[in-house]
Amino acid sequence: MIGEPFALAGKRVFVAGHRGMVGSAIVRRLAREDCEILTAARADLDLKDQAAVRGWFEAERPDAVFLAAAKVGGILANDSFPADFLYDNLMIEANIIEAAHRVDVAKLLFLGSSCIYPKFAPQPIEEGALLTGALEPTNEWYAVAKIAGIKLCQAYRRQHGRDYISAMPTNLYGPGDNFDLQSSHVLPALIRKAHDARQKGAASIEIWGTGTPRREFLHVDDLADACVFLMKTYSGDEHVNVGSGSDVTILELTQMVTQAVGFAGEIVRDTSKPDGTPRKLMSSEKLHALGWSPSIGLQEGIAGVYDWFLKQERLVA
Repeated sequence: MIGEPFALAGKRVFVAGHRGMVGSAIVRRLAREDCEILTAARADLDLKDQAAVRGWFEAERPDAVFLAAAKVGGILANDSFPADFLYDNLMIEANIIEAAHRVDVAKLLFLGSSCIYPKFAPQPIEEGALLTGALEPTNEWYAVAKIAGIKLCQAYRRQHGRDYISAMPTNLYGPGDNFDLQSSHVLPALIRKAHDARQKGAASIEIWGTGTPRREFLHVDDLADACVFLMKTYSGDEHVNVGSGSDVTILELTQMVTQAVGFAGEIVRDTSKPDGTPRKLMSSEKLHALGWSPSIGLQEGIAGVYDWFLKQERLVA
């Protein structure tokens, strides 16, 4: 539902997790809103420390909060450190939401993840699919923590009348992404793989499986714009999916990446490797009906991210 308009102009706005890919995109987007942006470096504020978080909120008294801070990692990290992923994320979100309530923060937006949905949820995945089935086992610790964040926002809304909302982004990519082949997600991993192959003059690059699984991707700057839109216009108990509304096969994605990178070699499919889930697409009909839609096309977005990647490579070299 559309709520009473919440103007950001003139407000003190805290972006928790401002150094991450999502948080930094929100900071960039907020630069157009004539608001005072508050941030806290990890060295200065441990978000897992309840007393420290309460003290910071008492001193700074923000009017609005974007809760983008989280401990994140791939399948291996989730499997190796389940206690860290569950405990750290529970503490971060609980400390911030409770501290925001204590100092009367007018509006808070909590950012979740599409992994909150059941592994075999009907496609495209609608918001109502939450808690209707078993989670994907490889990242259930992170997913449970994110579900708890949604429920915290709903509970503070119900018990205390707080205007705290949640947004669930699909697979994200953009400036600030992780391009390490051992720990990155599929799109940045493909960019790194195609870049390295081009640099070495390789004849081909390899992808796992048949290339037929379909995945959805959203540029992080589009997510940031959607978050600002929701903060200003949305007030509702249910979380809101934020996606592009369309998906591509892994093979099509690889072709887009090789085009952006300028790699002309062959794409080899290793069909001895698993495909994974056949399709993962979120329904963004609710958000689109509210009046927001993405503006960065996937091919355009990949080209922009590759330019950013090259600049970082030159800085390191």
